[in-house]
Amino acid sequence: MKMIFDTHAHYDDSAFDSDRDELLTKLFSENVACIVNQGTTVELSKCSIALAEQYENMYCAVGIHPECVTENSLSELDEIRQLARHKKAVAIGEIGLDYYWDTPRDLQKAVFEQQLLLAEQLHLPVTIHDREAHGDVLAIIQKYRPKGILHCFSGSVETAREIIRLGMYIGVGGVVTFKNSRKAVDVVADIPLERIVLETDCPYLSPVPFRGKRNDSSMIQYVALKIAEIKHIPVEEVLKTTLENAKRVYQMERCVFQ
Repeated sequence: MKMIFDTHAHYDDSAFDSDRDELLTKLFSENVACIVNQGTTVELSKCSIALAEQYENMYCAVGIHPECVTENSLSELDEIRQLARHKKAVAIGEIGLDYYWDTPRDLQKAVFEQQLLLAEQLHLPVTIHDREAHGDVLAIIQKYRPKGILHCFSGSVETAREIIRLGMYIGVGGVVTFKNSRKAVDVVADIPLERIVLETDCPYLSPVPFRGKRNDSSMIQYVALKIAEIKHIPVEEVLKTTLENAKRVYQMERCVFQ
């Protein structure tokens, strides 16, 4: 049975240019049930839609990533709105705040908030990026109360508890397998499995033992194994529950993956 649901991938990335179709065909023929490819700009959101049209079990999110915001981003949201109406667009994403890079914070916040409003208007969940911006991201989530996923969560146990209290899910990927990932391990140990979804962020953040190599959706099994170890439960339970969680958050409960 196919049980891997990769809630957050970037197969439009140039790292896959040499073997994209071969790889995705192989993944879907083996143990990957579904992949949601995330948009980061208008053009790359269109690429995500194109991939979703090509593969039956590929879906997409459309949005503007905080690293990619420009003075044109607010006017581009009309185009994101139109893209989000595609039948295989299941979320607004990847959106949020990133204070690691020197991108104007006021502009990031404005674009983030407008995309949260767009998601609310279209009754779509969101996938949120938070890098070194925990306080501001949490404050904005508390204000708008979106449905969706806090991707690649790197905050504290206390913040994770508040995120799930607000009805969101925590995205867990390869970082939880790293030797220096004490915070991620603590979060996984503390929060209910019913609020965890699995992700790759591929081609980035490959889990141990593939750290530093190109990530892909098949490697989620190592993330699931680590979660099973932390929670002292069978890995099959992790995969089954997180697949159902992902279907629920992306409003895909009726989907049956062959």
